[in-house]
Parts: sequence; structure tokens; C-alpha cells
Amino acid sequence: MVFHCILVICQGVIFGLIDVSIGDFQRQYYVKTIENLALQFSYDISSALVVIFVAFYGDRKKVTCFVVSSFLVGFGSLLCAFPSFTEKGYQSKAAIEDICEETKVVTRCQRRASFQSKYLSFFTLGQTVQGIAAMPLYVLGITFIEESVSTHSAGTYIGIAECSEIIGYALGYVIGAPLVKVHEHSTAAENTTNNDVPDWKLTWWISFLYAAIVAWCIFIPLSCFPNNMPGSTQIKAEKRKRLHLFDEKHKDLELGISIKDLFAGLWILMKNPVLICLALSKAAESLVLIGASEFLPKYLENQFILTPNMATALAGILLLPGGALGHLLGGVIVSTLQMSYKALMRFTIVTSVVSLILLTFIIAVRCNPVQFAGISEDYDGTGQLGNLTAPCNQNCSCSSSIYSSICGRDDVEYFSPCFAGCMYSKTLNQKKTYYNCSCIKEGLTTEDGEGDFIDARPGKCDAKCYKLPLFVAFIFSTLVFSSFCSVPILLGIMQVVPETLRSLALGVSYVILRIFGTIPGPFIFKISGESSCIFRDTNDCGHRGQCWIYNQTKMAYLLVGICFVCKLCTLIFTTIAFLIYKHRVKDSIDIPDIESENPEVKKRKTDL
Repeated sequence: MVFHCILVICQGVIFGLIDVSIGDFQRQYYVKTIENLALQFSYDISSALVVIFVAFYGDRKKVTCFVVSSFLVGFGSLLCAFPSFTEKGYQSKAAIEDICEETKVVTRCQRRASFQSKYLSFFTLGQTVQGIAAMPLYVLGITFIEESVSTHSAGTYIGIAECSEIIGYALGYVIGAPLVKVHEHSTAAENTTNNDVPDWKLTWWISFLYAAIVAWCIFIPLSCFPNNMPGSTQIKAEKRKRLHLFDEKHKDLELGISIKDLFAGLWILMKNPVLICLALSKAAESLVLIGASEFLPKYLENQFILTPNMATALAGILLLPGGALGHLLGGVIVSTLQMSYKALMRFTIVTSVVSLILLTFIIAVRCNPVQFAGISEDYDGTGQLGNLTAPCNQNCSCSSSIYSSICGRDDVEYFSPCFAGCMYSKTLNQKKTYYNCSCIKEGLTTEDGEGDFIDARPGKCDAKCYKLPLFVAFIFSTLVFSSFCSVPILLGIMQVVPETLRSLALGVSYVILRIFGTIPGPFIFKISGESSCIFRDTNDCGHRGQCWIYNQTKMAYLLVGICFVCKLCTLIFTTIAFLIYKHRVKDSIDIPDIESENPEVKKRKTDL
């Protein structure tokens, strides 16, 4: 159990690093649609293609599959480390500071860099390997744990395993956050490299290398375990004797290893409506976590005026205790209360309803946007909304490819010093200030140490919004209650099928999870995020650039709305599964029907 959790945490760290690295890469380079698809879905597609075969054929040699998985996790991490191994530190693309000048050095369109091609190839291959490596851990690992412990202890152990996955992913986010590069978000005059830290520590490859070393260190200990833990045979016999399966005629089902047997097992599972409904619930539930990991950093950055590094780190910190605690407590509660099968589904329904209620509160926790010249403010009536160029900066030859926001003394935010008409800048006490800004005419004037009047300072204007702690509290609570569902759904999937088909049932649920959850999920949240964009640049090569400015109110409604629909789907599918089960199985025959020696526990279980 310990080695399994360490390996799951290790792969979770790699997943977190990969997601943060890909987001950083997409901000720096123009990536074609087909390349984006390869980066985002190579893991999901490879895992979906192999999971059925891993679940069916690997069920007989679980430990061997764990050993192979350990090797592949390390190998896939090294593949992801290779592109950044030769990267030469952090460099900004801009050649000069973007202030209002008659003569400007215009950056030329750069051809496709060799690093870009190398990154796309190795990260796609690395994620493909990780997809293959993950399935023994998340399918065979869960069934191995369930077979090795008593029925009422399974929830706690599975909760620990699920918790490990979230901890690893969130740690990957936190570790990767300081490595996120700041490109056009700062002026070229600012050095984005930390001179106090060696360059090799500021690259991605060292983090991936550490993860690979940890994964390979577990290789030997795992190979020493037997395929069946001591006492597991007796535990399985007791479970087989006490359980009343959903379909009694398949109770003693035995399958061979031929393709015909594989399809026979799949046909039995596909005819199980409770299994399909619970698998769809798991897929809908996964979308909430996808939304948190994909959309939350961008949401925090734009809604609460945080830096990309801070937003990414805070998102990881929220995911770490929120998701992990929810998975762990969900398993502990299920085991402590010794829940029957119907109680598992009632528990999922109740926690889903609580999550829906909390989501409605989140929508009210948002900040009012600051005035932005050319977007929500028209340069004191001299310009037009939707156009950054106005008479006060029309001779400055400003470029929207360099986003370096400044806040004027008039409490209006400007896209860059150039669009504010600033003629020069100073750096006093390691703080930059801008002067003679032709577009800034209002506001209080302050003098610097040399007697000049400051017109603007770098960075976003203070939104005077102090709701971030309240948002953190609500989103944390939502993640905890949302994660409560994970362990009960997993137990429900395994307990509603014959013992010999449990690994295959998890495999089928993971295929459904990929098709309806993790594959369309990033698309849904990406499209939703892009639809709230109100200003996007066109880069030097003429390609459609990234979004610089978002409609904060629309973004809030979209994020909460999509997560609300996902939780509602979890509630609907679980309710349907509960009604089907209740209709087909008499109340006197429940899953699991285990007598308790403790009369208080027995009474409590009956009340459920």
C-alpha cells in the first residue's frame, strides 16, 4: 500500500508538472490545432486504448503490471525532461521597452524553433507512455487493495489511494508554479531570470528527473510482493459467501484468457445499467476537477489580480487539501459507518446536493473590474471602446503583442506604457515609474526622489477587492464535498459486478470516463474561457495570439455554470442508478449484507 501510494503520488507530480509546463509552452509559442490536440489528449487516448486489455489480462498478474508501470512512469518522465535539458535559461522575446518613441525596433517573425518541435514530440510521447503506465495503478491497484482487505475497510484504503493521486497532482502544480515564465506580461527591460538561483534549477528537466528517480526506486520493492497478499484468499472467500451480486446467475462466473472471453465479460458489464450509470457519474464528477485544474489558475489571475505564478501556486494549494481531504474523508466515512450499497448511493446524492448549494454561493464572490483604457474606458472621451489607439498615442506605433500593463495616477489601467503615451521611465529603489504620459491627465500627482512627477507605475490597478479569502473558503468546501463522491462510486462499481469482472468493470468505467469526461472536458472549459475574452492580440507572425483581457463577470458565470451542470449530472445518474437498484433488488437483500457483531453499528447500518 505504501509503495503503491508513493508511485501514485510520483505520477501525480508528473501530471501536474506536465499541465503547468504545457500551459507555459502555449503562452510562449504559437501551436497549431493538431499539435494542441496531441499535447492535450495523448495521455487520455493511450490510456483508453489499453485499459480494457490491462484490466482483463493483467488481473492475473497484478504485481508484474505494477513493476512495469513503475518503470514506464520513470521512462515517461525522462521523455518530458529531455526538451528542457538543453534550454538556455529564460529570455524575453521583446527587444526593447515598450514606451512611446518615434523610432522603434520591431521584432521580426521568428521561424519555428527547434526547441518547439522537440518539445511537441517528446511531450506527446511522454504522455502516451504515462497513459499506459497509469492504468495498472488506477485499475489493478484499486482491485488489489479491495481484495486484500475486509469489505468495511476497503473504503479507507481506497480513499488513501485516491487521496495520493490528488496530492501528487497538486504538488506538481506547486512545484511547477515558480518555473512559469513571464513573457510579454513584463517589459523587456525587466530581467525575468533570478540571478540568485542557478539556471539549471530554473528549468523543468530537473523536476522531471527527480520524479523519474523516485519512480525507479520503487521498482525493486514492488517486484518482491506476491500476486496475492497473505490472507487475501480467505478474505475473498468470505466476500463471495456474504455478497449478493446484482445478477445472481453470474455469481460463480469463470472466464478464460481468450478474446472471446473478453468480449463475453464486456457484454455482461454493458448490460448492467447500474454500472453504466455509476460510470457516467464518475465521468461527470471528473469534469469538476478538470475545471478546477484547467480554469482555476486563469480565473484567480484575472478575477483577483494575481500574478501567473501566484495564481498557479494558489490553485495547487487549493487542490491539494481540498481534493485530497475529500477523497480521504469520503473513504473513512464509508468505512466507519459500514454503509450498505444503497447507503453508498444516498451518500453520493447528499454530498452532490451540498456541492451544488456551495457552487451557487461562489458566483457572488467576484470583484468589480477596474477601468481599462480602450476596453471599458474611452480615454476621457477622445477614443473608442474596443480600440487601444487614441489621439494621445496614435504617433507612438504601439504593438498589442507586448502586454505590459501599467496603472496611471487616474486609477485607469493601460495596456502598456506605450498606449498610455509615456515618454520615458526611471528605476528608483528597484521600482520602475513612468513619466510624461500624454494619455494620463487626471489624478493625484506625486513626486519621486528626484523631483519629477510620476504618471504611472507597472502592474495592474488595485481593484480594492478583498473577497479572495471568502472565495478560497467556498471553493475549498466545494472541492471537499465534491470529492466525497469518488470512493462511494468506485465501491459501487466493484460491488455490483461479479468478483472476476471487477478489474474489467473498472476498465470499462475508465473508458467511459475518458470518452465523456477527460477528453471533452478541457475542450469545454477552454472554449468557455475563450468566449469570455474581450481583447486578443495578433502576434508578429500574423497568427491569432493569446487573450490578454477577459470579461470577469462572464468568466465567473461560465466557470460556476459548467461545474454546476457537471454536479447535476452526477446527481441525476446516481439517482437513476439508485432507483434501478432499488427496483430490482428487494430491500431485504442489500449489498453488502454483512452481519455486525457490534449491535450499535448494526442498528446504525440499518438506519441508513
